[in-house]
Amino acid sequence: MLKTLTMTGIAVCLAAQAFAADVTIRLGHLNPDDPFKSHSGTMAAVFKSLVEANSNSEIEVQLFGNGQLGKDNEVIDQVRSGLVESAISSSGGIAQHYDLVGVFDIPFAFPNIGIASRVISKDSTFGEKFVSDIESKTELKVLGLLDSGGFFAFTNSKRPITSVADMEGLRIRTMTLPTHEAIISSLGGQPTALPWAEVYTALQTGVADGQMNPVPVIAFAKFDEVQQYLSITNHVITPYVWTINEEFFDGLSPEHQTLINWASEVATEAGRGMSRVIEASEGGLPALAAKMEVNVVSSEEQAKFAEMAQPAVRALIEKQYGDEGTAMLGALLTAIEEEKKAY
Repeated sequence: MLKTLTMTGIAVCLAAQAFAADVTIRLGHLNPDDPFKSHSGTMAAVFKSLVEANSNSEIEVQLFGNGQLGKDNEVIDQVRSGLVESAISSSGGIAQHYDLVGVFDIPFAFPNIGIASRVISKDSTFGEKFVSDIESKTELKVLGLLDSGGFFAFTNSKRPITSVADMEGLRIRTMTLPTHEAIISSLGGQPTALPWAEVYTALQTGVADGQMNPVPVIAFAKFDEVQQYLSITNHVITPYVWTINEEFFDGLSPEHQTLINWASEVATEAGRGMSRVIEASEGGLPALAAKMEVNVVSSEEQAKFAEMAQPAVRALIEKQYGDEGTAMLGALLTAIEEEKKAY
């Protein structure tokens, strides 16, 4: 009954924004709408501007940021059912519809953000394989693939994390990803899986001691208000996947399909760039450093983190996802090695 009431409320919310355009695209995401605070906010804003301006008002794009439509996986449900046309989703949300997204969680697989950007793209060799598999198994069309805002760092309220030993006993919030839980467990921490909407309160009340996310996410979520320590580990980087209802897209005119394809491509690159801007600007690490104690984990200690966590995540992927997961992981690692040769 609660689910029915929730869906009814969403339907009323969507209907309230009805518009006289020939086509309406409702786009949901979890992060702030402000295009200068989150990369998904940037993507949504750029996409709306390009589509509306270049469709002669034939298409209206309605934006629902800040998780207005529900949890990440719930919004994907809405896209699959056709209640909502499109969503920009984290790997945690995608995982409940396509679990092989977990292959990205091999710690320290990506040596730098340049290689990560080139691999985590729907136009890369690996990206084409990954996107094709998502589309075949979910019946969703993928409009964009990019990183979640940068490499993950740890925050917590107990102590600086300078070595694996400092992880012992820390209750670290994770997305509902078995691979993320395996990372924390292998390092001696206690994984605490929580939906995004509950994270701030969990950190504030001590339900969790800490969490892991890219710097832009830590900044816009205001975790500096409830966390004392920020430790730059760069241990993992995960994808955001932008999808649209396949039946809806196929029903559009060829001209509108072309417009949506190129507008989403431009918007994705804008979002990728905004993540780098936020990281380096007063809205990112400098602002966090003014309120939190920041430390960078040395390369020697990073190697020890990798030595502990990589085997645990690899074993989980092989066990839980079988030959298919092992093959997808192999393709990802091969793509990373190929990109290393380009530098």
